[in-house]
Amino acid sequence: MLHVCPLSKLEDTLTSARPSHVLSLVSPGTEVILPSETKPAHHLVLEFNDITEAREGLLAPNATHVEQLLDFSRDAAWNGSLLVHCWAGVSRSTAAAYIIACAIMPDTDERALAQHLRQVSPVATPNPLLISLADTLLQRNGRMIQSIIELGRGAETFEGNLFSLDPAALVELA
Repeated sequence: MLHVCPLSKLEDTLTSARPSHVLSLVSPGTEVILPSETKPAHHLVLEFNDITEAREGLLAPNATHVEQLLDFSRDAAWNGSLLVHCWAGVSRSTAAAYIIACAIMPDTDERALAQHLRQVSPVATPNPLLISLADTLLQRNGRMIQSIIELGRGAETFEGNLFSLDPAALVELA
């Protein structure tokens, strides 16, 4: 199971979802405190700013970030449960959820996954730079980024909603 939430809902989501792994996508210097029972090997913090192109003084997501995200998440998404969060739960974490779903379900239509993401999170606005990097790494030939461009911007919000994606249920989209 794959869970997504904003940082403000992290503690509540950890309690309710009880994930085996946590992926934190935060800006450099953001402190993420997890309960002491969380094993360090089960928590990955990736630090980069939520930007879509390089900007002086900010750290853009890069291919190494996406590789680390994929390496960490593959097993957890299928054989455990993974909680992905970012500051607002709108851009970085929804991009990660989409990337993870595409990675663990290589035969599933990218457009169908993007539309499902919008159904479960009307505010989802996946970071297009993360998606583009993953599209290249996963050899999706532009289909991931095109699906996200077609999806467009989600509803305006201050912060995203908690949602879950069940990979087994997504098999129907293939």
